[in-house]
Amino acid sequence: MTAPNRNTLWASIFVDELSRAGLRAVCIAPGSRSTPLTLAFAEHPDITVYSLLDERGAAFFALGLALANESPVALVCTSGTAAANFYPTIVEANYAQVPLLVLTTDRPHELRHSGANQTIDQVKMFGDHVRWFVEVAPPEANPPATTLRSLRSLACRALAATQGLPPGPVHLNFPFRKPLEPTLVPGDVPERLADAPWQRPAGQPFTQFSRGQLLPSNQQTRTLAEAIQNAPRGLILCGPRCPGGDFPQAVTRLAQAAGYPILADALSGVRFGRHTVEAEGLIFGGYETFWRPDTLRVESPELMLRFGAMPISAALNDYLASATGCRIVQISGDGLWQDDLQTTTDFIWADPAAVCAMVTEQLQQATPRPNSTGWLAALQQVERQTWQTFAHLRAESFFEGAILADVVELLPEAALLYVASSLPVRHLDQFARPSSANLRVFANRGASGIDGTIASALGAAAAIGQPLTLVIGDLAFYHDLNSLLALRRCGLKATIVLINNNGGGIFHRLPIAKFDPPFTELFVTPHGLDFAPAASIFGLEYSLAADRDTFRRIFAEAMASASSHLIEVPSDAVFHEQMRREMIRRVTEETVKK
Repeated sequence: MTAPNRNTLWASIFVDELSRAGLRAVCIAPGSRSTPLTLAFAEHPDITVYSLLDERGAAFFALGLALANESPVALVCTSGTAAANFYPTIVEANYAQVPLLVLTTDRPHELRHSGANQTIDQVKMFGDHVRWFVEVAPPEANPPATTLRSLRSLACRALAATQGLPPGPVHLNFPFRKPLEPTLVPGDVPERLADAPWQRPAGQPFTQFSRGQLLPSNQQTRTLAEAIQNAPRGLILCGPRCPGGDFPQAVTRLAQAAGYPILADALSGVRFGRHTVEAEGLIFGGYETFWRPDTLRVESPELMLRFGAMPISAALNDYLASATGCRIVQISGDGLWQDDLQTTTDFIWADPAAVCAMVTEQLQQATPRPNSTGWLAALQQVERQTWQTFAHLRAESFFEGAILADVVELLPEAALLYVASSLPVRHLDQFARPSSANLRVFANRGASGIDGTIASALGAAAAIGQPLTLVIGDLAFYHDLNSLLALRRCGLKATIVLINNNGGGIFHRLPIAKFDPPFTELFVTPHGLDFAPAASIFGLEYSLAADRDTFRRIFAEAMASASSHLIEVPSDAVFHEQMRREMIRRVTEETVKK
């Protein structure tokens, strides 16, 4: 390896080692101080570079890439407020456990706290939201081999830290002096770099990191199997961020062996997929509608097994808060506590799929217990009734929940669906019926902000290489309009369903809705924006769909098209809330009758 100066050498070694350690993508926002890293990434043949114009959009794009790929993505920016624009993404990545390697560049130490332009304090600027922070040593002239070995070791350690328990963002701050460009500086670089003992042969990483699987003990799984044997009335709750891989199949087989239904969050990875076919009616999705004291007239469960984060469903959270007499077992592969209601009675820190598989095997070998088929059958009947009621309601009225159901039904095989926070993800959770459709569903539910949704979704599309469908509200769309430029810059195809209820529709669910003023002006904040020009600016085809037949036709056409589409659906938030409550009322009425 040759280099014209110390900065180029420093950056080239670091980026080369990242590639050896497995990094395959980087998102770069333009800037001067980051020139050494930018050029090193641009020249590396094994790392895909995504060039995004603004730092906030670049960061959320990287988040989507890493979330969908389940592997680290690097993020590069210049100094000053450029780095501060990464902050919302880093907060989301922290709570959503997304592996991001954040590489900020900085002025050298002598320019800090001196009034130098574009210089802020970047040391530990992201606080406890990162798994690890390192102030990288400034590049040296003619560095010894130990220094270069430490740089390679740092690259391997930092990338491994993004994939730790739990995964998350890591921040490295690189101070660079001028020249930032690959200008020749005599004496800056060792003369015989190729013979230096600071790299491994044949592209091997300098330090190879690997992690074993945290398997449960026989005692843990035997105790859990016995608890299931002694509790005929049981539930399995799969919240957001359940493991991927073989977990959906493993938890489905556990449900069959235990005779327990699975309440599968829309973001769990369990509600949709081939495993639902063998589940034989054990995977539920209608609980936000029926799991309420006035609707559900069955005995309380004796045992609950919880996987993943807390569920989206407000009704289910309310029920969990009241389930003080139920044994609740939380099973976590990363050891993180996911229970803001503080109702967990047992915590098993072990690989969830392995726990499911071992407990299933022990249940299959045990003497069959008297089951509670009547209890399970009653729950299955309410689940069926919920979807029958919804079918009638959506045939009568076109409301926001029906839009999400139509989208899920019309998506092609192996589709990518991203949903915005606030109302769209709640609509998906309440109104999308479990199915065998092979869908990949994502949302930013770490900190549940609405910012950066478009960029995140486009990053996921770039990772998967499939056309994207994004369902988003008007405020989230307005918040991230500039990220639509990534469609053209990155050669992506997207269909964006924009549900426009002219403001913050979710506030109609809250008690503050009864207090107007100031409800409309300060909470709903109606904007009256026309979004058609946005489609024109960024090169999307635009359509307006005000009824169900029109929407289904336009959406199906967009799925078959090679172009990106913006489908705007005007909505009345008050009417939607009325329909949501009507759905609950009808299901309650039908359930009480039976």
